[in-house]
Amino acid sequence: MNVLPSGDQWGLRGGGYEATVVGVGGGLRGLTYEGRPVLLGYGEDEPAHAGIGQHLFPWPNRITDGEYTFDGVTQHLPLSEPARRNAIHGLTRWANWYRTDDASDDSTVELAHRLHGEPGYPHQLDLHLTYHLTTHLTVTAAATNVGRTAAPYGYGAHPYLTVGRPVDECVLEFRASDRLEVSPDRLTPLGLTPVGGSPYDFHEPHPIGATVIDNAFTGLGGQWSVALTDPETGARSILTSDTKWMQLFTGEPVGRTALAVEPMTCPPDAFRTGQDLIVLQPGESHRTTFQVSV
Repeated sequence: MNVLPSGDQWGLRGGGYEATVVGVGGGLRGLTYEGRPVLLGYGEDEPAHAGIGQHLFPWPNRITDGEYTFDGVTQHLPLSEPARRNAIHGLTRWANWYRTDDASDDSTVELAHRLHGEPGYPHQLDLHLTYHLTTHLTVTAAATNVGRTAAPYGYGAHPYLTVGRPVDECVLEFRASDRLEVSPDRLTPLGLTPVGGSPYDFHEPHPIGATVIDNAFTGLGGQWSVALTDPETGARSILTSDTKWMQLFTGEPVGRTALAVEPMTCPPDAFRTGQDLIVLQPGESHRTTFQVSV
């Protein structure tokens, strides 16, 4: 038996959309609308790369040096971004997820994974993902602490919006009050700076051009949206969520062919700083959603 690099494959259809959900990481291998790519995908015969479509449990983004202190105990995580000496994007991107619904509805896929304690993160979480297609794609991510001790927690996702042309030529629109500055070498958080009047101000939609973005944004005003538009055809891809943070990334590893729009419940280094960190008590759950549409 040959096993695909991204594991089991499940197709979704509804409202003109088609998507493929995979078992490795519970990820999203692609999303189209009437044949047009809405989210950047990857091939059936290749693994996910550049974070495409992956989910980030139990923390998004980076933890500097992979070290943090929680409940008085200092923990050391594997440095999964060795070049910058950081722990990045959680612990479940390459884990196997299992389908839990009865597969009777081709517009819905539900997946689950149990994250057992391990060095650096000695906690037990039951994780769930639900994909549902109607007039848009809704992705719901949930975690329940099934262990005996409180657990630090954060969630993020790593979809790339696309309209089928380089992001340099696309018009970007979003609102945020603050951008998290980072060091150029390790992308370590340095502090917040106002977005208004900066090269990262896309309150009024305009082309991305040569602007390089790899930053977290906050002050999003509750329900927020990021829209990427093809100025010639008017094709538009939109991601909407209600998280307090998001990361934008102009996709240099994928040739600036798509814009990563990453909903995040907390900023980079939240395990170290405690900023917007969720602490799940035993038996407690957290749930968040994001939507993708045209």
